[in-house]
Amino acid sequence: MRWWRVVGLLSGTSMDGIDVVAAEMALDGEAILLRPLGDTTLDYPADLREQLRDALPPGELDAAALCRLDTHVGQAFADAARVGVQLAGGEADFIASLGQTLYHWVEGDRALGTLQIGQPSWIAETTGLPVISDLRTRDVAASGHGAPLAGVLDALWLGGAETQVAVNIGGIANITVVGGPEPLAYDTGPGNALIDLAAHQRTGRAQDTDGALAASGTPDEDLLKLLLDEPYYALPAPKSTGKEHFNAAHLDRALTELGRPVDDGDLLATLTELTAATVADACRAEGAHRVVVSGGGVHNPVLLAALRRRLDVPVLVSNDLGMPADSKEALLTALLGFLTWHGLPGNTPGTTGAAGPRILGSITPGRTALRLPEPATTPPRRLIVRSAATN
Repeated sequence: MRWWRVVGLLSGTSMDGIDVVAAEMALDGEAILLRPLGDTTLDYPADLREQLRDALPPGELDAAALCRLDTHVGQAFADAARVGVQLAGGEADFIASLGQTLYHWVEGDRALGTLQIGQPSWIAETTGLPVISDLRTRDVAASGHGAPLAGVLDALWLGGAETQVAVNIGGIANITVVGGPEPLAYDTGPGNALIDLAAHQRTGRAQDTDGALAASGTPDEDLLKLLLDEPYYALPAPKSTGKEHFNAAHLDRALTELGRPVDDGDLLATLTELTAATVADACRAEGAHRVVVSGGGVHNPVLLAALRRRLDVPVLVSNDLGMPADSKEALLTALLGFLTWHGLPGNTPGTTGAAGPRILGSITPGRTALRLPEPATTPPRRLIVRSAATN
């Protein structure tokens, strides 16, 4: 059994920085063994972060600006990859990068395209290592949504007889349902996206740190009702969404329809309650016996309290089960790269809606000839997380 050292990189829909993780991984029969080695987050430079946010709809982006963004994000990811190699003890076998999603093209119940930027060649040139990237597009080409890909990790990690729901609250919130005949996953709607937007609009802050603004207010029930009257929430799974939909225009329409001002604290309290309500509604509809939460939202005590109040089942943070909440998506990226490296599918069709399992991504060679291992012949059925000290 060989252990592979993998660096996983991504920047989520919050667009605030690059999550970096280093991990050792091995195939052991039907199990994938995972030992996290370290993780961190590198903030985007302020000007690059603003350029990314300005590029989102309804902003416009010409080819020259897109080329510059793709290059600058690729260079930022290259710097992050170098840190990841250090976390791995100075040596790694390959890098996996989910890049920065800039646009996710969905019409009705179909995903028609998806765009992640952050040129992998900059990562390969900086580290000398092979890079597995563009991990969503093949799933979309196979009639899937390309998101949420977390279903493959959650199904391997939490699979069992009892129905459990894994929730990730990033800019967009998504869930994975395990315990049924096959896993099911979909985006429930905004996670932190509208909360961060309102915090920035009203106070100039990038986020509502520790839910302090929300804690100072009371949810506006009329505004909450308007926000919940959004057709996306009633769509059947599989489905995916992004900031193309849940953005400033979306919030402005609801506030305009409300027809009266809402103070800062009440607005943040309402948007926090919106995220809790939509996530809780989805968990309840799927018959969850237990809910396991990860992502940046776990650091918002107001949001977690609202979620627990709306559910009558245990709500845990993934740390309680040995999965680091802050680096879970970066570990997902490393896992997806590991599967591709071994010739294994990286999607779970029941979660994304793809026509079948597909090997995901493209590989950019490092400084030396690309040498892949023999393709694995046994599909993995479990993910076992071990501490770095465990042999």
